[in-house]
Amino acid sequence: MSVATIYLFIIVGFIYKKVFKDEVKERSFVLLNLYFLQPILIFWGLTRVNINKELFISPLIYFCAIFLVLFLALLYSKTIFKSDKQDKSIFLASSLVGNTGNLGIPLGIALFGEASVPYTSILNIANVFFIYIFSVYFFAGDKFNFKHSLKEIIRIPAIHSAFLALAYNYLGFKLDADFEKLFTMGAYAAIVMQLVLFGMFISQVKIKAANWKLSLNIVFFKHIILPFIGIFVIFLFDIDPFVGVIIFLELSVPLAVNNVNFASLYNCKPIDTTFSILVSTFAFVFFIYFYIQIVNKFFGL
Repeated sequence: MSVATIYLFIIVGFIYKKVFKDEVKERSFVLLNLYFLQPILIFWGLTRVNINKELFISPLIYFCAIFLVLFLALLYSKTIFKSDKQDKSIFLASSLVGNTGNLGIPLGIALFGEASVPYTSILNIANVFFIYIFSVYFFAGDKFNFKHSLKEIIRIPAIHSAFLALAYNYLGFKLDADFEKLFTMGAYAAIVMQLVLFGMFISQVKIKAANWKLSLNIVFFKHIILPFIGIFVIFLFDIDPFVGVIIFLELSVPLAVNNVNFASLYNCKPIDTTFSILVSTFAFVFFIYFYIQIVNKFFGL
C-alpha cells in the first residue's frame, strides 16, 4: 500500500498536463526542481546520518553491478540489435539508467522511511555520473565529447549540494532545529514535485509505431538481469542489510526520464525511447511485488 500511494502524485501530474495541456510549461517546474528543490533534498538527505562506510561503499556496489551488467549488455546487443545501430545505442544507453531521483528517493521513503534518504541520495548522484558519461556516450556515438559531459555534470546544482553536505557532515556540524524544519519542508516539496513531473512526462507519450522488440529487451535487462546480478554483487560486500535493500531498490526502479532528453538531443529515436520508459514503468508496477518478496527472503526486512 505504501508503494501504491506515491503513484497518486504521478497521477496528479498526468491529469494536470492532460487537462491543461499547453498551459502547463513543465520546463518551469523542471528548472525550479533542478536548481532549488533538488539541492535542498540532497543536502537534507546526506546530513540525516553521520558519515559511515556504507554511505561511501554503496555507490561502489551500485557501480559494480551496473558495469557487470553493462558488459553482458554489450555482448547481448551484438546479436539482438546487429541490424539497427540506433536501437543498440538506446538499449545500451538506457537499460541500466533508473529513475533514482524522481521515483527512487520517494519510493525509499515510502518503504523504509527517512533513514533511506542519505543512501538513495548518494546513489542518485552516482547515477547522474553514469548518465552524463556512459549514457551520453552511447546516445551520441561519434559526437560524444567527454570534456563537455564533465562540464554538464559540474553544472548540476545537486552535485555541489552533495559535496557541501558531505563536508558539512564530516566536520560534525548539525542543522539548527528551525533550519531542520525548513530543509525538511523543502525536501518533501522536491519529492512531490519529482513525482508530479514524472506524471507530466508520461502524459506526453504518443505512440505511433511501438518498438516492442527494443522495449521488452530493455525491460528484460533493467527489471530482471540487473536486479538478479545486483543481489549477488551486494552479498559480496559486508554491509548492513538495510543498505543492501536500498541498493537493490535503486537498481530495480524503472527507466529515467532523462533518457528521452538525450535521445532527442542526439536524434536517436526519442519516441521509441519514450515508449520504452512507459513500458518499463508499467513493468515495475508488476515486478514490485516480486522485489518485495526478494527483499523479505534475502535481506529479512
